[in-house]
Amino acid sequence: DDKLLSEPLSHPDFFNVKELFSLKDLFDARVHLGHKKGCRHRFMEPYIFGCRLDQDIIDLDQTMQHLQVTSGECGEYAHTRYWQGGLLTNAHIQFGSGVRLPDLLVFLSSLNNAFQPHVAIRDAAKMNIPTVGVVDTNCNPCLITYPIPGNDDSPTAMELYCKLFRMTIIRAKDKRRQSEVFDELR
Repeated sequence: DDKLLSEPLSHPDFFNVKELFSLKDLFDARVHLGHKKGCRHRFMEPYIFGCRLDQDIIDLDQTMQHLQVTSGECGEYAHTRYWQGGLLTNAHIQFGSGVRLPDLLVFLSSLNNAFQPHVAIRDAAKMNIPTVGVVDTNCNPCLITYPIPGNDDSPTAMELYCKLFRMTIIRAKDKRRQSEVFDELR
């Protein structure tokens, strides 16, 4: 039990993310629906269960595994506006010295409005900042540290992802508080 408290991220499901969702929840949120087969990115092929009526079907078992692994780290700030390239790589110039870069970036879609890879994903990779990203069948998962294969177009899927990230953040903060109280009692 001591090892669990000193190395929480070595536990496969320290935040009990498994109980937050089921395979049926993912299916009902239409997470399994990918893009047309012609839009498929070759690096997404391992995450594709099959193809039906020329539409890729994402393997929800793999999505569940990736969501559980992803829960290891979460931040708490959101950036929803246009991302100016260099915000991470030139932070010391744009904001001055002493700027703390984020511990993790979460992307609900890994493509920008022009269907190009998001600039922040590239910048985060350059700065060795871990990333979590929902990757649809037309996206490249290579630069994302913790890719989550799933539909990034469905509002119900986005709502489910946001709920899961929110609950994971809350649980992580609770675990941190418990750990701090436990350390004080020692």
